[in-house]
Amino acid sequence: MSKDIRIKKGFDINLVGAAEKTISKAVSSNVYALNLDDFHGIIPKMLVKQGAEIKAGEPLFFNKADEKMFFVSPVSGELVEIVRGARRRILTLKILADKKQEYVEHPVLDLTSVDGSAVRDFLLKSGVWPFIKQRPYDIIANTDVTPKAIFVSACSTAPLAADIDFTLQGKETELQAAITALSKLTPGKVHVTIGKSSDSPFANIEGITLHKISGPHPSGLVGTQINKIDPINKGEMVWTIAPQDLVIIGELVLTGKFNAERTIALGGSVVKSPKYYTTKIGAEISTFLYASGVNQDAFRLINGDVLTGSKTHPEGNLGFYNNAVTAIPEGDDYEFFGWNKPVFDKLSSTRAFTFSWMKPNKKYDLDTNTNGEHRAFVVTGRYEEVFPLDIYPLQLLKACMVKDLDEMEQLGLYEVAPEDFSLTEFICISKQPHQQIIREGLDLLYQEIG
Repeated sequence: MSKDIRIKKGFDINLVGAAEKTISKAVSSNVYALNLDDFHGIIPKMLVKQGAEIKAGEPLFFNKADEKMFFVSPVSGELVEIVRGARRRILTLKILADKKQEYVEHPVLDLTSVDGSAVRDFLLKSGVWPFIKQRPYDIIANTDVTPKAIFVSACSTAPLAADIDFTLQGKETELQAAITALSKLTPGKVHVTIGKSSDSPFANIEGITLHKISGPHPSGLVGTQINKIDPINKGEMVWTIAPQDLVIIGELVLTGKFNAERTIALGGSVVKSPKYYTTKIGAEISTFLYASGVNQDAFRLINGDVLTGSKTHPEGNLGFYNNAVTAIPEGDDYEFFGWNKPVFDKLSSTRAFTFSWMKPNKKYDLDTNTNGEHRAFVVTGRYEEVFPLDIYPLQLLKACMVKDLDEMEQLGLYEVAPEDFSLTEFICISKQPHQQIIREGLDLLYQEIG
């Protein structure tokens, strides 16, 4: 029996350009890339040299701090370039893909007989462990620690995010295999949260505790769900994993092959024909962006959704964890006296000169303009109105900025991730980079306390 959760605090951002529920197969990319920024805190140690021929699922490097943790190639081909930055730090690995893909073959897991230790070794050797994230710190899960529970958010409420129910259609077998395997890694429960009225494939999956959630964004964020279901205390750890990553793990368990295929939502008001595409991790964005077309030259391309994604370009590559690519107008123009007159075409959580509250279902064509300058925090109480966690957001942000470790702990930094502050960053009249502040606070806490 499912458990209902209702979120009252939050704010929905309705944007023009949601992807239509039709799927096309993207053109095969010539070059695939792994961006090391996707693996926060990982120091890579290369296992192959530039020019090496590799197979899909073959390890490219391992984590210097944990030699058991491998990172594998999404495709077979030639490692044509290792892009390095300052102090020869590895930034990106580029692979020229073969026309016919070859895969590393792993032994198929017999889920009826294997124990947790065997499952853990299998996930590490096959290279899918990086899909598992941990809280606290929002980093790739520690391979030596057993979590008290595992959380999966199968409900998307972020603006222009991929519809999870739609992308998982027909994947019940893979989802069941992945859930069965992961459940052996924790003595606790595997919590899966779906929309209250959704037709989710998780409804018939065994071995999970199902929750139905309703309410505005950020109800779909896994951090909100953890806070309402089983909050994290100091010394505790939970794991989180995205639904499409479960599909990759499930297929690996069933077939022994690492298939990096992913269904992504291409959306945004700049896109002429927003829709879903089937592609692979690390594919060139241009292989599906121009298939849908763009209707203007000046636009911001975002690897991910508009709140948590990173700026990219058409020649960039799909992020390791992303299931959406968004294109919105570039906000490089300014409105004369725009701060001092009524506004009808912009979205705001306040009623100061704005009237979006009168049309809650209206969709807006927003650009990247911040509509204001960076300034010191102005105490308005607006953060608390859209922040559903039992945490004081403004006080936690200030504690992170002044690097007060005791305050950071007491105010609940262990429980949050940068994405949990994406909405407060959106409505911030002070234009403070909330997600960056939380990320730096988490890094400091991990460095000092671990």
